Amino acid sequence: MKKHIAAGLVGIACSLAVLEAHVTVTPRESVAGAEQIYTVNAMAEGTVPATTLELEIPAGIHVTQIAKEDGVTFDVKKDGDRIVSIIWKREIKPKGLARFTFTAHNPQPGPLQWKAHQTFADGSMRHWVGERGTKEPASVTTIVPKGGAKAAAPADAEHKHP
Repeated sequence: MKKHIAAGLVGIACSLAVLEAHVTVTPRESVAGAEQIYTVNAMAEGTVPATTLELEIPAGIHVTQIAKEDGVTFDVKKDGDRIVSIIWKREIKPKGLARFTFTAHNPQPGPLQWKAHQTFADGSMRHWVGERGTKEPASVTTIVPKGGAKAAAPADAEHKHP
């Protein structure tokens, strides 16, 4: 019974986090050195569809694959061979939610701040780059030492290299 209540509370907390941050990256915790599948959840607020989402890739993390999804295109910005941002293009209807996935090799332990920039059909933008508790917070993943958390999910062979 306690496990069911705890699972429900985690689900509610994740839902509230999505409502608060509007662009979230999960998991919230992963292991240093692991190959991790990350999921980006993006909501379109208001009455205007979102058209583009740019996610800045924190220093030290190395993107190895970006999932190809129907109706979604993406570009990347690089610094040498390292992907420093992913730009997804897809219409997200007002009050709608879109999910994007990528696989990356985790850096050393510490927080990863995922700065995101949404562009809307009317040309307006939202920048999810602030600290927790601000109006437009960036999502954060905490990288823990090996043995400090559950093992990361293995990379999905279906994901394609960018």
